[in-house]
Amino acid sequence: MAARKATDDEIKAALTGRTVAEAAQILGLHERNVYTHKARLARQGWSPEHDMTKSVPDGFRLKGTSTLYDEDGKPKLQWVKTTIDQERQAELIREACQAMSEDLPQVEPRKAGNSYLAHLLAAYPIGDAHIGMRAWGEETQGSDWDLAIAERVQCGAMAALVDMAPACEQALIINCGDWFHADNMEGTTSRSGHILDVDGRYAKMIRVGVKVMRQCIESALMKHARVRVCNVIGNHDDTGAIWLSIALSHIYANEPRVQIDTSPAPFMYHEHGKVLIGMHHGHSCKPDRLPGVMATDQAQAWGRTEFRYWYIGHVHHQSVKEYSGVTVESFNTLTAKDAYSAWGGYRAQQNMKCIIHHAEFGEVGRHTVNPNMLKGEAA
Repeated sequence: MAARKATDDEIKAALTGRTVAEAAQILGLHERNVYTHKARLARQGWSPEHDMTKSVPDGFRLKGTSTLYDEDGKPKLQWVKTTIDQERQAELIREACQAMSEDLPQVEPRKAGNSYLAHLLAAYPIGDAHIGMRAWGEETQGSDWDLAIAERVQCGAMAALVDMAPACEQALIINCGDWFHADNMEGTTSRSGHILDVDGRYAKMIRVGVKVMRQCIESALMKHARVRVCNVIGNHDDTGAIWLSIALSHIYANEPRVQIDTSPAPFMYHEHGKVLIGMHHGHSCKPDRLPGVMATDQAQAWGRTEFRYWYIGHVHHQSVKEYSGVTVESFNTLTAKDAYSAWGGYRAQQNMKCIIHHAEFGEVGRHTVNPNMLKGEAA
């Protein structure tokens, strides 16, 4: 029987008052396909034989129904309970971002400088930026924080570090995850539903977040010949990291000096001579497992390299531990602590670093900037 596509309305019409076999004949589909469609529609809330006739919107899934029947056994009232379909919503967001990015203005290519140090790589690991987070200094016993402060401090720190760095031929901007504080309109974490302290609307957070990352890239282009950007997926921005990369890849499509990594993988890698850098947020894999992950994922690169590093975020404090063959380092964040961190007793320094790697000798230098060094950036 020839396969054909059928809309949900056609499938519902064919199934209403008929058996699956009869509906298959009408639709020109195999019975197995009709059973598959029938089960899918039931999960969305449509199953007339069970008095369920209201489908839930795309991006949601049926959680349950409650039906009140009258004395004749006919449905009188019905409550349809839904929950967010995380996988489908992530798919919808990716599709929407891909479509939206097609209309964004693209950056024109610009000439590089005349003299770069080919053997050096400047890595700019950005610890959890949490753009969109709001903090009241009196409550947190720290600094106030909002979108305006985040924009000034993050852009200022990146510009200052680029100014300190040598003219390395290549720069690696590593967003270590949680670039955005929230991943939905509700201002909650997607996994646990924790309510977050958010500054402003989701759209405003996006506007500032994209602007800040673009400014970081533009700063790097002032000093380095080539810039690679890796947006690691965090636990606060599972989908945000993905659509940010897609949007940036379109913006810089005409700029050969900028490479935006659009991989949705939780582990990312960069090789520079005898240096291998792994990037991960740190929320789904413990540090002591990361050496094995790198050795498996990058077996050939592991053999070629001598100096191997993992750069992670998530914990907001700095720690460096050397394992057999790999050093794992977590980074501070420039962002002030929010109420959750303050009440939980979490305390850490606020800073950002630039790490210089030599193609033959590994790390050979680093620079550090904290908010107090940026005049007028943090009160």
